[in-house]
Amino acid sequence: MESLQVTRLLSWKSFLNTAAKAGTTRFRATTQLGFPPLSKKATKNGFLMIRRSFTNASTGSGSSSGGTDAVSGNISSHDSSSPPVEDEKDENKPGYLLGQEKDGSGLVIGFHFIPPSGDHEVIDSSKDIDGYGVKKIEDVEGEDKAQTRVSYNIVFVTAEAAPYSKTGGLGDVCGSLPVALAARGHRVMVVSPRYFNGTAADENFTLAKDLGCCMKICCFGGEQEIAFFHEYREGVDWVFVDHPSYHRPGNPYGDINGAFGDNQFRYTLLCYAACEAPLVLPLGGFTYGEKCIFLVNDWHAGLVPVLLASKYRPHGVYKDARSILVIHNLSHQGVEPAATYKNLGLPSEWYGALEWVFPTWARTHALDTGEAVNVLKGAIVTADRLLTVSKGYSWEITTVEGGYGLHEILSSRKSVLNGITNGIDITEWNPSSDEHIASHYSIDDLSGKVQCKIALQKELGLPIRPDCPLIGFIGRLDYQKGIDLIRLAAPEILADDIQFVMLGSGDPQFESWMRDTEATYKDKYRGWVGFNVPISHRITAG
Repeated sequence: MESLQVTRLLSWKSFLNTAAKAGTTRFRATTQLGFPPLSKKATKNGFLMIRRSFTNASTGSGSSSGGTDAVSGNISSHDSSSPPVEDEKDENKPGYLLGQEKDGSGLVIGFHFIPPSGDHEVIDSSKDIDGYGVKKIEDVEGEDKAQTRVSYNIVFVTAEAAPYSKTGGLGDVCGSLPVALAARGHRVMVVSPRYFNGTAADENFTLAKDLGCCMKICCFGGEQEIAFFHEYREGVDWVFVDHPSYHRPGNPYGDINGAFGDNQFRYTLLCYAACEAPLVLPLGGFTYGEKCIFLVNDWHAGLVPVLLASKYRPHGVYKDARSILVIHNLSHQGVEPAATYKNLGLPSEWYGALEWVFPTWARTHALDTGEAVNVLKGAIVTADRLLTVSKGYSWEITTVEGGYGLHEILSSRKSVLNGITNGIDITEWNPSSDEHIASHYSIDDLSGKVQCKIALQKELGLPIRPDCPLIGFIGRLDYQKGIDLIRLAAPEILADDIQFVMLGSGDPQFESWMRDTEATYKDKYRGWVGFNVPISHRITAG
């Protein structure tokens, strides 16, 4: 009986280093790097042909004299310095074709096996693999084989990370994805500000200890002193940057009066601190070092790839590091007047990376030249890879409607732009064990869901009516989220026999509208301005 294990081949190197063996069928590939070009006889119709040989299980001998395949270049019957060529007499021997799998940019990311003739199922190498392109192989007798895995030092840089700070999806992702990556064997650090706003949320930082490591950052016309706090939780190093600018009422970005006027300053400090943390913080007894992958999230962390390129690599530091920009929300870009560039502490010759000119219609007056610096634009042009939170969004931001002025630059970098759909923490959001909801339920038993609805109505002061449709909204109060459409339709919606609950913060005008609507429809509508994790779970469940 023949059996074949196929792994995803992210590169030729991984293909050559992976031996897939099962039953009595054996596929071999050369370990030689620097491939000579395949001759025309080695390929058919643009596909690579692989011969197979049957090996006697007891003797290990092949049925053919060399026991080789057409891709083998390290067996005695072939000269390893010459390209693999099929013999004319072997044309009719059974074999498999390797069909290429390509991503949106045209890069080869894998292969699938295609039998040369007959009715056979194509074995797709993109299925049944783990997230690293490496699959644990089991033989037909069920004996586990050693699993090959490459681990990395990964540094998340983010303005928020749950449960320490959170206003929306960014906090969720940066609070759960690092834990998942650490569980897969990577060493993971998250660098985020240590916010204090005088509320119960300050208690989230209670277990973070002062590392006693202070440093001075030269920017904004002087030396800014910062400190580092650290908590090791769930296999992740949570590093918090401490500075007085992070200690004020409000959310991470603003208060009831709008966005803070010094956000450029606050997040410039975060970026400098994130670049220094892997070099100077002896977490667990030793530093992360220079060979890191930086995952920088949105404009708040956008200076990190610019700093790596302009201030570190010219001096031989971080030459092996790579940066990935993750775009959660393109509409916020960190745009400030061009005169503020000198405050960032960057070399003057790097101004072009952040240079931004507003179109004429967007300028404030006739003498306004529209010149500005755009931090997110600088990250887009200097990061090694670009990611968005879904495949659809990776396309949307390259359009005029969704690109917010950056669509041409993003389109020019399509070869390194991808989308990965946000996931959820299946432990935190499991209704059969969620500690925040009144009654547990599952897909097999939904009886507890009505109890969650009754408990939510009671907690929010709505009439307790299990039979009444209850609509819930959880999200940022922003034009992007369609809040204007909800506001426009609310009178008509609330004219029906329904209840409506909204949770979120953001644009002050929408926050005011939520308060006014609650006062008008006391028996039907509740608007919770702010963000509350337990309430978000209860709204979802109810």
